[in-house]
Amino acid sequence: MKEKLIDLLTKSVNSLTDDFDSSQMLIERPKLLAHGDFSTNIALTLAKSLKKPPREIAQLIIDHLDESEVFEKIEIAGAGFINFYLNNKALTSIIQNILKHQERYGSNTSGQNEKIQIEFVSANPTGPLHVGHGRGAAIGDCLARLFEFSGWQVTREFYYNDAGAQIDNLTKSVMARCNHIDPSDSTFPEDGYRGDYIKEIADLYLNKQKVVCEGITIQSNGDINDEELIKKFSVATLRNEQDKDLAAFNVKFDTYTLESSFYESGAIDQVVDTLINNQLTYTKDDALWLKTTKFGDDKDRVMKKSDGAYTYFIPDVAYHLNKWERGFKRVINEQGADHHSTINRVRAGLQGLQKNIPKGWPEYVLHQMITVMKNGEEVKISKRAGSYVTLNDLIDEVGCDATRYFLVARRPDSQLVFDVDLAKAQSNDNPVYYIQYAHARIEAVLNQSGEQLTKLNQDHGYQYQTEAEKSLIKKLSEFPDLVYLACMELAPHQIANYLKDCAAEFHSYYNDSKFLVDEKQTKLGRLSLIYATQQVIKNGLRLLGISAPNKM
Repeated sequence: MKEKLIDLLTKSVNSLTDDFDSSQMLIERPKLLAHGDFSTNIALTLAKSLKKPPREIAQLIIDHLDESEVFEKIEIAGAGFINFYLNNKALTSIIQNILKHQERYGSNTSGQNEKIQIEFVSANPTGPLHVGHGRGAAIGDCLARLFEFSGWQVTREFYYNDAGAQIDNLTKSVMARCNHIDPSDSTFPEDGYRGDYIKEIADLYLNKQKVVCEGITIQSNGDINDEELIKKFSVATLRNEQDKDLAAFNVKFDTYTLESSFYESGAIDQVVDTLINNQLTYTKDDALWLKTTKFGDDKDRVMKKSDGAYTYFIPDVAYHLNKWERGFKRVINEQGADHHSTINRVRAGLQGLQKNIPKGWPEYVLHQMITVMKNGEEVKISKRAGSYVTLNDLIDEVGCDATRYFLVARRPDSQLVFDVDLAKAQSNDNPVYYIQYAHARIEAVLNQSGEQLTKLNQDHGYQYQTEAEKSLIKKLSEFPDLVYLACMELAPHQIANYLKDCAAEFHSYYNDSKFLVDEKQTKLGRLSLIYATQQVIKNGLRLLGISAPNKM
């Protein structure tokens, strides 16, 4: 409908002036139903070039509009805004369009099947996933779903940092537990991990268990001095646990990449050699530095420390070069806000390689911290994890659906308070319950009606006249635009907020109307509307990775 309106307005304006760029046209959906279904300020933007008052231009545009059967009326408002009110035929066509496309309603082809890689979670295999990882998982997976729905070829990727000091600390911690050293003991590694999960790994290792990870079986021999085996066994055990938590969270990955692979392949050394050959490095204080200030950083950064170890951003440069070489011209990294400082360094390193990589590549979505509240108090510690609330804790407490919704329902760059009591509540105050109840409520009415759903996808001649009906249809028609914007703006929270508003419109309509009436035309017309509503809610929930139950 919006595209049809743009086409009509473009033809009308072109009849008034040769100097018109249709991209300048702004068409909005007024918040108030009284202001119409669509509104445009095009007359105001043309006032200067046409040297006429905006209201006069607005009338000329209306006069030159091709005859159309979709408008009930067109009004000029305020300084020269044009408000369009759809007629019943247009309202009915919106419902028919939804029921025609069903699960594809709201999708678009803006991606043109281009490849995009989305990296998210990418937690170190040193412990269970915490709620921050959960927020990253929810946001990243919803972004992937949005891009797929918008015609992109999406690869979901998880990057394991399985090398470096943190892995060494994990290994030392498990070895200490194998030697029955308690975390409270002064001989326990100072930077070790103290959660109960470390003891669980140690017990498995001492009992000579085996773990299968990425198709590779790692068998423990129980030797408490075999540091390399303990390291591999510990990492594999935790990677398996993280994968199970993500599966329970309805998140799957297409590709897993290990940091160690770039050391083993020599890719990191090649990156450093390239930067040296490009004369972008220098030695100072026995360390090798990268001239990141040449690429907008506030100061140069150490690449290789005096002890010969690489700083953490150099493997990231090698990893992202690998992404570029795999053909991903668009890459989005969803990470915690604590990664903000690495953005300039990684991009500087990539620019320094002189591989024609765009300056703003890759893109980043950074999420803020989460506060978990229960019974009015902040929850800070999970005994098993040792110092934080785990993703699994939340899933066990409130379920996958509620956890996903609450973790994605706010802008990623805003801090989030996760209210466990609200997420568990079976009331209208809980947005997840409220939305899913709308879907189930519609299912109950449709089942009770006895009508064949295939008959609802047609014009039954019913006149949609009430404000509740028009408001609901208007909300349904907004879904395709919202999907497009949420994808373009990397903002899946917009889908969550839309669904809450859509459910509110439906519940208002449900309370305002009767559906199973004797008059056939009225019955079929209203059933068609709520059936279309159910489809839109289902499509939106699928974009959030949340189920659409038929019963509550």
